[in-house]
Order: sequence, then structure tokens, then C-alpha cells
Amino acid sequence: MSSEQTYCTRRTAKDYNWLRSVFQTIVCKGLYMLRLKLVYRLEVYGKENIPESNDYIIAPNHLSTLDPPLIAAVMPRHVAFMAKKELFDFWLLRIFLDWLGAFAVNREKLGPSTLKTVKSIKDSKWVFGIFPQGTREEPGKISGVTKGFANIAKITKCGILPVGIIGTDIVKRVPFTGKIIVKIGKVIPYTDNIDDLVDKWGKAVEELTGYEYVPEVKCEV
Repeated sequence: MSSEQTYCTRRTAKDYNWLRSVFQTIVCKGLYMLRLKLVYRLEVYGKENIPESNDYIIAPNHLSTLDPPLIAAVMPRHVAFMAKKELFDFWLLRIFLDWLGAFAVNREKLGPSTLKTVKSIKDSKWVFGIFPQGTREEPGKISGVTKGFANIAKITKCGILPVGIIGTDIVKRVPFTGKIIVKIGKVIPYTDNIDDLVDKWGKAVEELTGYEYVPEVKCEV
């Protein structure tokens, strides 16, 4: 079986069924939410900006491995995140991520299966999530932003929902010693101008987090 078949499996709307929905609810909205509220005193602002439909892409900044379950925990819809294929190398983690609704991609190139999967998510009750920075970055700056999320928004005709995350980079284990703030901005309508979409997202997250936006594009994905 090729790496494309192994890591970038085509997903259909039927794959985002009630079983995966229940699993993500238990893990993210249950277990993780308990930790987020008990240890990190989670605060969420801007939920009124979340569209009722799922014709949008959730695009947060990225500080730590806690970010994906955090977003899945606070969003009203279940979230299907695109994840780098290397995370699926270990079989146990692969099963866990698969049941959470995540799907693997080659970050060097967005293949047709990836775009078809994103379109399938639109046909389900889930919403697609992606970290435009591609990988975790140090707090204080919005850097390493790539164009892939804007290309997907253009192709799928989805708006981009900017989300600012503050505080997940500081690991805490003692109750009420941490602080995480999530700020949800207004949807950025999709356009054919990819660079404009990237820039608008960066400036929106800069305003939400207070981090400096560095308009640097490292690659196309």
C-alpha cells in the first residue's frame, strides 16, 4: 500500500458518523473540557461569531498539542482536523486520531484526496479545522503562515473563522494554576485572492491574541 493510500485516506461524509461524534464528544467535550476548566480556568469569547451552518473553516493559531482538542471542546459542531501524516506512524495514535475525526495529509503537497475529504466534511454535520501556521510556533508572534488553508477556502467556497488561542503553551497540572483564553473572530469571506485571505487571517488573529503578525509564507501547504 502506498504512502498516499496509508496516510491520506479519502474520507466521505458517512465516515463522520454518530460513532465518531460520540467519541469526540466524550474525549474533547468531556474529558478535555474537565481538565481545561479545572486546571486552566478556560475562558471563551466570541461564540456569537460562529455561523449556524458549517460553510466555514476553523483556523486557529497554534501553540501546543492541546490546541486541537481545545478547539473541538469549545466549538458547537464536531471538528475534523487535518494532521501531518507523521502523527499516524504509531498505530495506537493513528487509531485515536482516526476516531477523533482527524485525517492525515502530506504537508508538502495537498493531494486531490485531501480536497475531496474537505468537501465531504461540508456534506456532513462536522466542520473542517486547520492550523494555518502548519506547526506549533512560539507565543508572541503569528509566524510561519502557509497558504494551504486559503487555497482550500477558495476551492471549497468556505469562509475562514479566525480563532485566537492564548495560554496553551504553558503546561499546568495543579488545579486553577493555568489560564487559557480562546477568542473567536468574525468570519472572513473567501475570495480568489489567496494572499489577501492569508493577510486578513493573520491580522485578525493578531487582533484576537495581541501577538505580532509576521507576513511570511514558507511554502504552499
